[in-house]
Amino acid sequence: MSDNPSENLLTDNVEPPEVKLTASALSGTSSTWLVVAKNRRVNRDWEALMQRYPENCSRCYEDLCNAPTTRQPKRVFPLKGKVYQGAWDYEVTSSDRVFYVPNEDQLKVVVYYAGKHPKKAPTP
Repeated sequence: MSDNPSENLLTDNVEPPEVKLTASALSGTSSTWLVVAKNRRVNRDWEALMQRYPENCSRCYEDLCNAPTTRQPKRVFPLKGKVYQGAWDYEVTSSDRVFYVPNEDQLKVVVYYAGKHPKKAPTP
């Protein structure tokens, strides 16, 4: 670390790097897509969701690994609006959601929110 306080402030504001999303213990599938959490906080929220609903999270994880851009009526769909460009919503339970952005070029899914259904969808 530097003795310069302004340099320390810059590094404190840097968001942690992407973290590979913790796989469900029930998931034994080979994946086509790499599924990552945007940061450690999102991965922690995903793990808490897995503790509450392991079967639902296992299905969600498998869907994200194999076909993240396949619509499922009232369960998986792309978000509308410019601010949500490329973002998708996965309904894990009636009150829990996973929001993510698939990148078809890299075959990677970045989960940016996992948890209780917010009143307004979070932006990527």
